Amino acid sequence: MAITSIKTGSSFTNLTKYDSFLAGNAAYNPSFESIATVTVGSGGSSSITFSSIPSTYTHLQIRGILRSDRGYAQAGNIMRFNSDTGNNYSWHGLVGDGSSASAFDTQGLPSFMYLGEMPAVSGLANTFGTVVIDILDYANTNKYKTVKTLSGNDRNSAGVVGLISGNWRNTAAITSISIKEDVSNLVQYSSLALYGIKGV
Repeated sequence: MAITSIKTGSSFTNLTKYDSFLAGNAAYNPSFESIATVTVGSGGSSSITFSSIPSTYTHLQIRGILRSDRGYAQAGNIMRFNSDTGNNYSWHGLVGDGSSASAFDTQGLPSFMYLGEMPAVSGLANTFGTVVIDILDYANTNKYKTVKTLSGNDRNSAGVVGLISGNWRNTAAITSISIKEDVSNLVQYSSLALYGIKGV
């Protein structure tokens, strides 16, 4: 609700003006900067990797579209940091398809971060799943790295959306990120863009 005017003489005059609902704090306006974009070419690719990530940002975000050449309707989408294939990842999530919802989490510590589903060979033709990944405090060497993922794709005309959060149990600054299909390849035109976020 916007206040368009206050009459002179009102008890609301001469009050301090703030830029935020949090009195005394400036409005949060983070700056997104493009770091790199990768689009899979003809013949597909086993993974998309961002390397030599600068440590000059507060957080990272990855946005993109993905599809697998695996012989199923859907395939798993996974991520690793700094080429770490050890059992140092964990997550939990929610998935809904418009009529039902389910929750899941890791059993033990797997060797990758799960990001949700993407369409595959027997899924609806020419469709790609979407994914937005937030990686918080990626350069902070005093804490494990927290990840939040929002994904969606078409399950043969029945859509599904997933929300997943988890962490990488390592205090090292993240300098490389690799995203791939669980056991197969990403098809041509799969694309991911990495952004750095400056601000709080």
